[in-house]
Amino acid sequence: MAQAAKPKIKRRGTRPAAAGSRAHRQAERRRAILAAALQEFSARGFAAARLDDVAVAAGIAKGTIYLYFRDKEALFQDLIRSEMSPVVATLETALALDLPVRVVAERAVELFVREIYGTSRRDIIRLIISEGPRFPKLAEFYYREVVSRGIAAVRALLVRAVERGELRSDAVIRFPQLLVAPGIVAIIWNGLFEPYAPLDVQALMRAHLDLLLGEGTAK
Repeated sequence: MAQAAKPKIKRRGTRPAAAGSRAHRQAERRRAILAAALQEFSARGFAAARLDDVAVAAGIAKGTIYLYFRDKEALFQDLIRSEMSPVVATLETALALDLPVRVVAERAVELFVREIYGTSRRDIIRLIISEGPRFPKLAEFYYREVVSRGIAAVRALLVRAVERGELRSDAVIRFPQLLVAPGIVAIIWNGLFEPYAPLDVQALMRAHLDLLLGEGTAK
């Protein structure tokens, strides 16, 4: 007499757990690649850096990197998105606060110093400054993803300030770059002259606010 077939026992949770673990490993590997890319780009420049070197620095097989990024330009663009875009979003929120322009500007300075100048993100800006002229597509991408959004948020802040009578001139509305210029100067200075003449970037930017907005202390 034939034995009855044993019912199949479904193992619950195995596939979702495995998928979740795989997704976690992929996310960790992607973060490792981006960190290694910033390290290699900063050390060698965009032109000289090679994806093979990035893979080695990330601790993965050379061919694996192409599963995540099709080429060096795509890798650099993703680096901008992952590192700079969240900070820009935070800056947009900070600049939109319904507070006096000086208060908002002071907070923006603190955000810049803490999240950009005091981190490896400043190396991304330095790379754009040095490599952008040779790689205009990267400069265009950075302008679209970072600069244009920052300038729009600064201009909106300054328009509100003029409408409230906090600013007497609309020059800064026409040239919002004036408000952010010290940050760029500080990054260039840091790369060239920091060992010889360290710069207090926060004090520099606050002094610049005094010149543009009038002396005062944010409360």
